[in-house]
Order: sequence, then structure tokens, then C-alpha cells
Amino acid sequence: MTRFKLLLPTALCGLLLLATSAWAQRARTVGEPQKQDARAAQTMPTPPPAPPTVKAKYEGGVFGYNKRQTGTLTFDDPNNRLVFRDKQGHEYISIPYASLAAVYGDTQSRRPTAAGVLGGASIYTLPALLIRKKYRYLTMQFNDPDTRVSGTTSFKVDSKELLDSLVATVGQKADMEPRGEAYVRKSKTASATP
Repeated sequence: MTRFKLLLPTALCGLLLLATSAWAQRARTVGEPQKQDARAAQTMPTPPPAPPTVKAKYEGGVFGYNKRQTGTLTFDDPNNRLVFRDKQGHEYISIPYASLAAVYGDTQSRRPTAAGVLGGASIYTLPALLIRKKYRYLTMQFNDPDTRVSGTTSFKVDSKELLDSLVATVGQKADMEPRGEAYVRKSKTASATP
């Protein structure tokens, strides 16, 4: 009888766990994510257009162009491309709008170099470890038509508002579709299926 008294509460707990986990699971229909994307695109306000030229720092990612440097991003609409120019105004890289696969904003929180240096001093260790700064990046995935190489590149920008307007402007100029806070180019085979 004692065994039965011990097994009964254990069995009841097991049944309760199974019932709650089964209730939490539900089937999803195929069209559900598309409806959510459409609703999210309608509810999110469109940021203002980005200025024609924006100060940015190239972080690398384009094949053959490894040097990180500060310069400007320029929308070259007559040639349908985005151009990064160095400090002297020379064209460093260009990315055609048609080669973009995805455009999105990325934020990383890191400790600045000065806080790391202060953290080495004994009395400033704890406060310096708590200092963090947000860095914002315009990130683009692309397919290079010349080399047939895919890649991801990013440009560091100053503010969240500027980043949001850059993502929206590049996505619209590249004729991409919004997906959440990003813009993507849907494949032709995916759009051809019903």
C-alpha cells in the first residue's frame, strides 16, 4: 500500500506535465508566417529616407577589400549601386542594388577600449567593467555577379535613427521586400509557387 501511495502522486504529476506540454504545442499552418510578416510590415512606421551621403566606417567583407576605413556611403541612383568612398573621396567599393540578397541593421554592445584601459587600474576596475557602448552596423548580404561569390559586409554608423533609415532606403532602392526589421530579396522560384 505504501508503494501505491508513492506512485500515485508521481503518476499524477507526470500526467499533469504531459497535459500542459500537449496543450502548449499547436499545429501551424503554412501561410501563417507570411501573414505575420505582412502585418508587421503594415504596423511598423517607415523611417524617413536616408540622406544621399552618410558618414560610415567600412568593416570589411567584400572580396579583395580587407582594409577597414572611415569614409562615406553614397547612393549612386543613376548607376543603381551603393558606393563607399574613402576619406579622400576616392571610390573604394561599390555594390549594385541587384546583387543584394538581404539588408538589415545590427547592434552590438561592447566595452570601449578606454574602459578596458581603466579596468587595469585597481581602483577603477569595477566601474570600468560596467561601461558598455552600443555600436550600430548596416549589414548587407550580397551575391557578386563578377566572381560568383556570396558575402556579407557591414558599415558602422552613428545612430539608430540613421541605421533604420539606411536599411529602409537601401531595401527600397534595391526593390526588396520587408521582413520584420530587414529587407530580403525573394527568389524567383519561391514567388512563382502558389
